Amino acid sequence: MLVLKQLRADGVVRVSDLAGGMSVNPVTIRRDLEQLEQEGKLQRVHGGAVSREGAPTQSQSSGISRRIGEAAAKFIPDRSVVFLGPGTLTAEIVPFLQSYAHLTIITNALNTAWRLARQRQHTLHVIGGQVGDDYGIYSDPDRLRRVRAERIVIEANGLDAERGLTHDDRETAGLMRELFSLGAQVIVLITPERLGKAGALFIAPAGEVDILITGREADNPPLWDLSELGIRVVLT
Repeated sequence: MLVLKQLRADGVVRVSDLAGGMSVNPVTIRRDLEQLEQEGKLQRVHGGAVSREGAPTQSQSSGISRRIGEAAAKFIPDRSVVFLGPGTLTAEIVPFLQSYAHLTIITNALNTAWRLARQRQHTLHVIGGQVGDDYGIYSDPDRLRRVRAERIVIEANGLDAERGLTHDDRETAGLMRELFSLGAQVIVLITPERLGKAGALFIAPAGEVDILITGREADNPPLWDLSELGIRVVLT
């Protein structure tokens, strides 16, 4: 179906675009979106719909963190170089990397590094420094400037279309600012209740985020505002 094909490619579809491209009445498009939402294939928002990937089966954990971690792992190609930042959501990615043949993983998260080391098949680089309360390892930003990664996965404390990507912790915010300067694809993980909210410290404009992954419990208005910026929104 054309709607699902475009949704997989862009992460968002708009009723007006679909109606014009398919030469059909917008009412028909809305009816189709309603049916696809009932089938669990998308989530409708004002003016269109956003992707809904990685919904759990009965045999999978229903925890939001685990669902977000599983969805994020799907955006990490095998044999790629990825930076995993600190946080409980990024740590949840690790179990889903066991089936990969080989990855080169750079991290400043002590708990993530420990879990990755036990998988053995991946090349692991740990950035040294002082361990924080979130198990993140923080040091001179110059260490990050020498990092070369294709993808960066970070956990946000707040993400809003107008107020941008934010965090409450000073060390974490500083780390993320440096990561944005590396020119890699940025994947942001955030729990549903923090979407549309702002933390104390600004990191980057929301439009600099490439992919946003959150739970399907997230409110629709901030999701739509972020998708309007060109961010690929993934609900799990």
